[in-house]
Amino acid sequence: MTLRRERFWGVSLLIGLVGMWWGLTAGGILPPFFFGEPLMVGRQLLDWLGSGVLFPHLGTTLLETLLALLGGSLAGAGMGLWLALAPLAAAVLDPYIKAANAMPRVVLAPVFALWFGLGIGSKVALGFTLVFFVVFFNVLQGVREVPPAVLDNVRMLGAGRRQLLRHVYLPSAAGWLFSSMRNAVGMAFVGAVVGEYLGSARGMGYLILQAEGAFDINAVIAGVFVLTACALGLDAAVSLAERRLLAWRRGPGSG
Repeated sequence: MTLRRERFWGVSLLIGLVGMWWGLTAGGILPPFFFGEPLMVGRQLLDWLGSGVLFPHLGTTLLETLLALLGGSLAGAGMGLWLALAPLAAAVLDPYIKAANAMPRVVLAPVFALWFGLGIGSKVALGFTLVFFVVFFNVLQGVREVPPAVLDNVRMLGAGRRQLLRHVYLPSAAGWLFSSMRNAVGMAFVGAVVGEYLGSARGMGYLILQAEGAFDINAVIAGVFVLTACALGLDAAVSLAERRLLAWRRGPGSG
C-alpha cells in the first residue's frame, strides 16, 4: 500500500511539473524559444521513434556507456581491492592516484580523440576514467572498513589469506561496489555524451549537438529526456543485480 501511494505521489508530482512548464510557456512567462514547449518535445520524441532516427544514435551511446561502466567498474574494483590489501603499494601510489583524481578528466576528451580516433574507443576511454575513480575509492574504503575484530575472529577459526579474501573482504567490498556503480552510471553517460559532442557522427550527444546548431530547443530537451530515461533504466538494472547478488545481506524475514 505504501509503495502504491509513493508511486501515486511521484506520478502526480511529474504531471504537476509538466503542467506548470506548459502553463508558464503557454502564458508567455517563459519564452518557448529558450525553454521549449512540452507538446513540441513530445512531438519530437514521437517523430524520432516513428522515423527510427533515434535508435542508431541511442544504441551507440548505450554501447559506449555500458562498456565504460563495466570496464571502469571492474578495473576500479580490482585496483581498490589490491591497494586495500597492499599498504606499501598504496603508500607509494597514493600521490599519483590523488593527482589523477584531481585532474578534470573531461579535458582529456580531445587527447583520447587523438589517440583512439572519433569512434567509440575515445568515448569509452573518457567514460572509463570517470567511472574508475568512483568505484575505486568506494571499494578501497569498503575493504579498509572491515572491523579488526571480525578479521581476528576469522583468523582464530583458521582462515588463511584466500579464505579472508573470499569470505570477508569480497563481501564487504560488494555492497560498496554496487553503491558506487549506481553513482557511476551518470558518469559513464557523461563520458559518452561529452565525447560525442567533441567529435562523432552518431550518438545522442551528436543528435543533441545538431539540434543546438539548429536552435531547436525542443529537440535538445527531448534528447536530454531520452538520456535521463536510459540512465534511470540502467540504474534500476544495477539495483536489481544488487538485490539478486547480495540477497544474503537481508536479514531473516526481510522481503
